[in-house]
Amino acid sequence: MTDDTLAMSDDPRRELGDFLRTRRTRLLPQEVGLEPGPRRRVAGLRREELALLAGVSADYYQRMEQGRDVRPSDQVLDALARALNFSAEESRHLHSLAVAARTPTRSPREHAPEEVPPTTLRLLGTMTSPTMVVGRFLDILAWNPLAGALLGEFTRLPRAERNVLGLLLHPEADQACPDRAATVAELTGMLRRQVAADPGNPRAVQLVGQLAVRSNEFATLWARHDVEEVTRGRMRVNHPLVGELSLDWDAYPMPGAPGPVLITCTAEPGGPDDERLQLLAGLLDAPGTTPRLPGTTPVASRQP
Repeated sequence: MTDDTLAMSDDPRRELGDFLRTRRTRLLPQEVGLEPGPRRRVAGLRREELALLAGVSADYYQRMEQGRDVRPSDQVLDALARALNFSAEESRHLHSLAVAARTPTRSPREHAPEEVPPTTLRLLGTMTSPTMVVGRFLDILAWNPLAGALLGEFTRLPRAERNVLGLLLHPEADQACPDRAATVAELTGMLRRQVAADPGNPRAVQLVGQLAVRSNEFATLWARHDVEEVTRGRMRVNHPLVGELSLDWDAYPMPGAPGPVLITCTAEPGGPDDERLQLLAGLLDAPGTTPRLPGTTPVASRQP
């Protein structure tokens, strides 16, 4: 694995070029109406083919992929997105990267650590469902007691290690998470999207570097440049005290600038998952009882 794979580029032009290259090489000629032809030496589309489909010059597109000082218009970006069969989320990501690439020289600015307002902490204390506050880069910033009991001993970790993606990349996570690999891929795409919005954030740089060095799986996924935006889904938890729970989760953005979200888990009233959740809550409420939570790990999946 190369240093380029492990590093997060601080040059928005390079990020834009890498994103376009990964998408071009993954798109087959026949998917866009082109004949594959004999003796094809490149994976996916050639630069010249994509430039033709998008209606831009091959030289201009090549300079974009190489991360040179090119500032594409919205019209060019839209044409490239159409030629590459981008989803709506991928198109938004492309435009976000291009905005940063148009102004590559930026003055350093302060990046204050993400904090949870006291009013939100009070709100957490009133909620009867498992609820936590998750930061832009998937750090777990705060939680109510039932969320701590549900999701395991992450509460005992140092703040820098309380990260949803980092927890699922732990070597033992597979034992409790049969769908762990798919969830890690999704979370990596969510992280990529957030990093693109603030590429110089020290926490983003630190987290991506740590995860890439620690996990070949993450480094490979990060190099794919996939992006995701998920606001609701299902969470499966193999809990050592109450058994397996399948819960619905929803993410609610907090007021103000883009940042942390409130994530709460619920179960269908009266169902077996609801009964297990109430049993866990009862263990928390029992006088002198502290549930021991070895190896509990969440499995989150996107809402179909």
